[in-house]
Amino acid sequence: MENDWDKAIDSLSKINVSSNKNNKSVTISEVPNDLKCIGVGTDAAVFQSISTPAYAFKVYAKDKVNKVKVEANVYEILGVSPFFPTCFASYDDFLVLSYEEGKTLFDCLVQGIHIPETVVNEVEEAREYAREKGLNPRDIHLKNILLQNGRAKIIDVSEYALPGNDFRWEHLKKGYEQYYHLIDGNSVPLWLVETIRKLYNEQGKHSSYEEFTKKISKFFIKSN
Repeated sequence: MENDWDKAIDSLSKINVSSNKNNKSVTISEVPNDLKCIGVGTDAAVFQSISTPAYAFKVYAKDKVNKVKVEANVYEILGVSPFFPTCFASYDDFLVLSYEEGKTLFDCLVQGIHIPETVVNEVEEAREYAREKGLNPRDIHLKNILLQNGRAKIIDVSEYALPGNDFRWEHLKKGYEQYYHLIDGNSVPLWLVETIRKLYNEQGKHSSYEEFTKKISKFFIKSN
């Protein structure tokens, strides 16, 4: 029996996704006209088909395809949940996921869209749900949380089978609690959000929240 997403498989096979060094986003080439890229990460890119818009196709770089089955298994363990997309199928180099509408929290900051406290609370609920399933919810950041009809939807679970805590979400939550009221409703310049993100990726993960906020303060004082 043919599935709806089968219509996109031929076009998906023509896409070339390549990984890059130093944890940089993948490079994409040869995207057919009936597909559009809706997301890019360090291991994979996500596409939507014009003919089957209800699905999102997460295509992994050739040297990262071993992660396809791992992520598919995470979705299987998570089961049906309002906090995460649905995974319908997995192939050699891509996953078939439900397409999820909404702005990422990253985009919300840049565009001045209000991020309600309920979203933060729901991410906490989602993490607890994943833990109850025996998973390790990590790598949760502004670009993989959607604001969807006032609620939270986490769109990347690829690292939930890995050990350890990267503290990314804990640091974001503290930042929200301490500073978000100062910028709520205001557009934050893209260069500023990107600068903080890059500084965090370079050194924040290896320091405490307090140490990182001090480094950020010193950086901007020095820049000015």
